[in-house]
Amino acid sequence: MKNIAVIGSGTMGNGIAHVFAQSGYQVNLIDISQEQLDKALGTIERNLDRLLAKERITQENKETTLGKITTHTDTEAARDADLVVEAATENEGIKLSIFKNLDAICKPETILASNTSSIPITKIGAATKRPEKVIGMHFMNPVPIMKLVEVINGKETSVDTTQKVMDLSKDLGKIPVEVNDFPGFVANRILMPMINEAILSLEEGVSGVEEIDTVMKIGMAHPMGPLQLADFIGLDVCLSIMEVLHEGFNNSKYAPSQVLQDLVKEGDLGVKSGQGFYAYEKGSKELKVAPQFSENSHAIENQ
Repeated sequence: MKNIAVIGSGTMGNGIAHVFAQSGYQVNLIDISQEQLDKALGTIERNLDRLLAKERITQENKETTLGKITTHTDTEAARDADLVVEAATENEGIKLSIFKNLDAICKPETILASNTSSIPITKIGAATKRPEKVIGMHFMNPVPIMKLVEVINGKETSVDTTQKVMDLSKDLGKIPVEVNDFPGFVANRILMPMINEAILSLEEGVSGVEEIDTVMKIGMAHPMGPLQLADFIGLDVCLSIMEVLHEGFNNSKYAPSQVLQDLVKEGDLGVKSGQGFYAYEKGSKELKVAPQFSENSHAIENQ
């Protein structure tokens, strides 16, 4: 596989395009918005500049990587791809529509992969006439840094497709882990209930925002507390995944916290909206608890 198409140029899409291009693949980055595509290229260049400043790549590496990415606003640009990685918004209807369209325009041998964090690969595959060539490639954010790729098999995914994607992931310098098609897969089936439980602990007054995050950082050696991580992922994404888990398992333990639901309704989505459990000021690295939670939160001394 030499030619890669990436559908969606948001945080995940531009990161996926970045790692493929840096590994020598030709990448068609596709989005309905040219403005979003231009923003994505700017993000990729800034990330490459950071690597350049740390002497992890050369100026030639940077220029070669950028030269391997072309942008398009029409999915027709995926026609000659050997692999398409869909990284559109986490909306089932949108994803199914994209895959149905890709199935119609791509070569019969093209593998269609989704970066979905929770939507069943089997359901996505059923929207095509090639379910044996549909698979999940769940990258972690930030994609250029995080090593894990969950490789998710749908019920119809062929052994050959899985092996090709496992090998390809290794070629990107990632560590692929094969996972079967259950709600939330592995990463989010474990991570999201933990985040939801942290929000419930806040909701029930067990402790404050900073305290909860500090306990998990210091006590459990997590690099980031669950509430800060939720902000980083996006509270709307967290809610969507919890709803998939709740519906998929029909178990009340996966019911999303009311606080999580309320924050999403109010548009407080975390880092991307400027406020979630913390308030984010442009250009500031200082972490401040959001006003509605600050009364009950006091920084714990790191001793």
